[in-house]
Order: sequence, then C-alpha cells, then structure tokens
Amino acid sequence: MRGSDKTSGSLFSYIDLEDRVPAGHPLRVIREIVNDALADLDADFARLYEGRGRASIAPERLLRASLLQAFYSIRSERQLMEQIDYNLLFRWFVGLGIDDPVWDHSTFSKNRDRLLEADVAARFLEAVLRHKKVRRFLSDDHFSSRSRRPAAPVDGTLVEAWASMKSVRAKDGSDEPPDRGAGAQADFHGKARRNDTHESTTDPDARLYRKGPGQPTRLCFMGHALIENRHGLVVAAAVSKAGGAAERNAALAMIETRADRARRITLGADKGYDAKDFVNELRAMAVTPHVARKARHSAIDKRTARHASRSGPSVGGSTSMP
Repeated sequence: MRGSDKTSGSLFSYIDLEDRVPAGHPLRVIREIVNDALADLDADFARLYEGRGRASIAPERLLRASLLQAFYSIRSERQLMEQIDYNLLFRWFVGLGIDDPVWDHSTFSKNRDRLLEADVAARFLEAVLRHKKVRRFLSDDHFSSRSRRPAAPVDGTLVEAWASMKSVRAKDGSDEPPDRGAGAQADFHGKARRNDTHESTTDPDARLYRKGPGQPTRLCFMGHALIENRHGLVVAAAVSKAGGAAERNAALAMIETRADRARRITLGADKGYDAKDFVNELRAMAVTPHVARKARHSAIDKRTARHASRSGPSVGGSTSMP
C-alpha cells in the first residue's frame, strides 16, 4: 500500500540524540577523547571566567563546535551556527539538546576569540596528545616539520589574509588619496610596496610575501605544523608572520620542547630548511637534522648525508622525507 505524504505536526516529540548517532560513527571515538581532554582543562577554564555575571557560552561547547568547523570545512561561523541548528549529529557532538537554541554567530566568535587569546587551544591539543588512546600512536623520536607556505593557488597552501591589497598604505601616510571619501583609492602604479614602508590598514599583522620570482605578491601569513613520523599525527602547530626565516624559527620553537631528553631525536624537513644557523641550532639541541640538501652551499654534512634514503641511495647527499 502506498504511504501517505501528508504532514501532521506533533504536540510532543521524544528524540534521544544518542540513539540517532550510529554506534560506529567516527565522531563517537573523537568525542570521548575530546571530553576527557576538556575535563583535564577544567581548572584552566575556571581561571578564565568570573564567578558572577551573565553566563557565557560554555568553553567546552566552543571547542567542540570549532572542531566540527575544521572537520567539515565549514567556511564561516554563520554557516556553522546554521548547520548546528538543523544537524542532529552536530548538536549531539557539541552538547546541545534538541530544543536548545543555537548562538548568534557574532557571539560565538567573540567567546571563542577569548579562548584563543588565552592559549587554551594549545593546551587543548596537548591534553588530546596525552590521552591514552592517542599517546600510543605517537613517536617520541622522529618528527617532520611542515609549513603551509604561500604558493601557487593550485598547491592549496596559501594562507591568505582576509585583507585586500587596496588596504596597503605607506606607514607615513604619503600615498593617501586626495579624496578621503568612500571608494577613494590610492594610485600604486609603478610604485614599490615593501613591508618596511607599507602595511595593511585592516590587518597590520599581514605581510606582503611571494614564494618566488614570477609569483604574485599577496598579504598573507605562514602556518606551521610539527608531525610525528610513526602515523603522521600533528603534535604542534603555529601561525607566524610571513618572512624568509619564519619557517625555520617556527620549527625550532616547536621542536625545542621535545628535544629535552637524554637521547637524540630526528627532524625531517625540505630544502628550505637547509641553512647553517638552523642546522647548528638543531645540533645544539641534540636533534639530528634530516634535511634535504641544496645542490650548492648545503649546511648538511656527511654525518647525515652518508646514509642512504629509504627509497634507495641518496641523490646529491639528500635524505628522504617520510
């Protein structure tokens, strides 16, 4: 018999979100690990908030919602709030009931920024890495340093600032347009713009940067990640201002906390890290640099280059990346 397509509203609805999520859904394992990590941060959360006044969004829910935004590549807080509103899986993961209202996107952003400014996100990552279900997958001896550098758009690695190139102005105000009204633009034709003399009026931390000759200059940042080599899990991450030495400085800062031990560890990286100062700093920290060698003026000596790579004999003394 054909079923009816008529819609009849119900006065009461009994929906248990726990029953709506499949037993084998990967978010179940993630939520268990996340909840244990958040419990470890309870004292940190207590210090961030006053004991009286209007209640804010629970920091636990802020971080869970932020994870969903990363997992499902949701491009804005406005869209994230929209999906949490109608997606039962998202409501379950965040901790909202079926009848609980979602937050305004601007309120969510302000509350989350408060946590990020207090470095809660970094402590949250550390708590996750300490979890018993995660710790057993991590390597303590071998790491790789990866950076999401500005590059051609086909690479998908450009960390571009949310600021227009039209916002770049001379720091001394010498290139301000005569008409300061709406839509007024300065004339940059034939004029060089450099980071030491110019900056964005809407995002002063963004830097003018290009990967190489022939590549367009953009306002951007650099993102960095430290990865353990056993299962390729990220164990540290950072964002820095764009610059020639930004990658190497970030790598040194991230590996330093893991180099304080009796035995040596290794750090793999590409040719961009083959610099004398960087290699010397690693050796001073008892870190063996597994860095791909440049064809000329390489800082990698035979202590590393004499070994064959995993894929066969090394070419030009370079070592392989896992």
